[in-house]
Amino acid sequence: MGKAAATKALLQERAMALFVRQGFDETTVAQIAEAAGVSQMTFFRHFPTKDAVVFDDPYDPAIAAIVAAQPLGLPAMERVRLGLLAAWGAVPETGDKATREKIRLVAGHPRLAACIRENNRRTEDLIVEALTGTGTVRLEARVAAGACLGGLTAALLDWAVEPDGQELGERMRAALAVMGESDSAARGER
Repeated sequence: MGKAAATKALLQERAMALFVRQGFDETTVAQIAEAAGVSQMTFFRHFPTKDAVVFDDPYDPAIAAIVAAQPLGLPAMERVRLGLLAAWGAVPETGDKATREKIRLVAGHPRLAACIRENNRRTEDLIVEALTGTGTVRLEARVAAGACLGGLTAALLDWAVEPDGQELGERMRAALAVMGESDSAARGER
């Protein structure tokens, strides 16, 4: 990990600790920078806003590419589902405790909870672009991407607030399996 990536990771780690301890709104950029031992200017080199610390997602372009690489003969929903499943398998497992705290923070804060949709929209747009670039009709691409991302978001929020011993990766794979079952039933394959 280079120095810039290490600084960014440290800022995220310290910010989340402060958000959990004293609340999102009560935490300032100055406090985050101080806790990380950097200047506020350095903070803003890595994140345009305090919200961006929570929603930074470097995986979207990779997810779209993996979705686009799924077999063209499959329905859009299945291409998205399988692409997300493959993408999830390629992402290193995160510490469930830290991730759960982050998702609880987001779910419990009205403005941050609203940002989930905006974050999903950016991911959805990239998936739609990837699918339409391989010949999928735009509406089919939009519905497939929206449905799969909505299902994953529902499973993620449920996992954060209702711990059942299931690891996050296991929960995401289970949610994608449910969507596969629903897609098969809609095509009359049961």
